[in-house]
Amino acid sequence: MRYWAAAKSAAGRAEEAIEAATLAGALAAVRAAHADRPELLRLLGVCSFLLDGEQTGGRDHAGVPLSAGWTVEVLPPFAGG
Repeated sequence: MRYWAAAKSAAGRAEEAIEAATLAGALAAVRAAHADRPELLRLLGVCSFLLDGEQTGGRDHAGVPLSAGWTVEVLPPFAGG
């Protein structure tokens, strides 16, 4: 997982290794590992995600498979335009 902007601050780190078969599984692992970081847990509900540079869009996270070595980028909402 690679965290950007407010997600990076809320996670207290820029990156961490997570093993999961789906995006939903990866997010569940992050939530479990960071149960003591309520701001990160809140942000995960509004973030966008890139998988190896590709947007996940509105797909159900349980149906988004992950492959070994992929990077999941966690992008919080950005202000401006």
